[in-house]
Amino acid sequence: MKMKIRVLFIIIAAGLFLSINFNVFAAKSGSSADISRIPAASLSDAERKGLLLMREEEKLARDVYLFLYDKHKINIFKNISSSEQQHMDSLLTLLNRYKLNDPIGNDEKGKFMNSELQALYNDLTKKGASSAVEALKIGATIEDLDIKDLRDLLKTNDNEDIKFVYDNLMKGSRNHLRSFIKQLKQSKADYSPQYISRDEFDAIVNSSMETGGY
Repeated sequence: MKMKIRVLFIIIAAGLFLSINFNVFAAKSGSSADISRIPAASLSDAERKGLLLMREEEKLARDVYLFLYDKHKINIFKNISSSEQQHMDSLLTLLNRYKLNDPIGNDEKGKFMNSELQALYNDLTKKGASSAVEALKIGATIEDLDIKDLRDLLKTNDNEDIKFVYDNLMKGSRNHLRSFIKQLKQSKADYSPQYISRDEFDAIVNSSMETGGY
């Protein structure tokens, strides 16, 4: 009887484990399946420009983090660069859905169609190369910018599929910001927000990691 109870307990525990991990995977995996359930709507010029901007801005994050990982070998850059690739893939899904040309083209590392993002990449990699602490500050700066731009774009967006993706990207960016700030604190260093307000910054870094983002 005890053996049967023990086996039953193991089966229940295994099922619970698989269920939890499936839900975590579903929350972290790409949004294509979720987007497909949301009807496409007409695209405004502001929404079109926003999608093209964010596609390259997420590439900026990925490319800078890959550069900084190669320079300093700090794992956070390698880990978050993978998340940024997921962000890029989510935006590509939307570009394909709305039949927009991908500004990334053949995805050459460190090259951008948007001249402002090209200049920003050049500046951030130069500053981040100087030291590990400066590199972590660059990481915080990029997530700071992402949160600001995504929030601004959400104000001009009506399409539910785009809103769904932007909301998830913001969750991811807030989590990334928390991670960079944690590493900076461990290095006895500080970061002052450049794009979002101090109140918003403090609210983010003093709150728990979020689930459901990329």
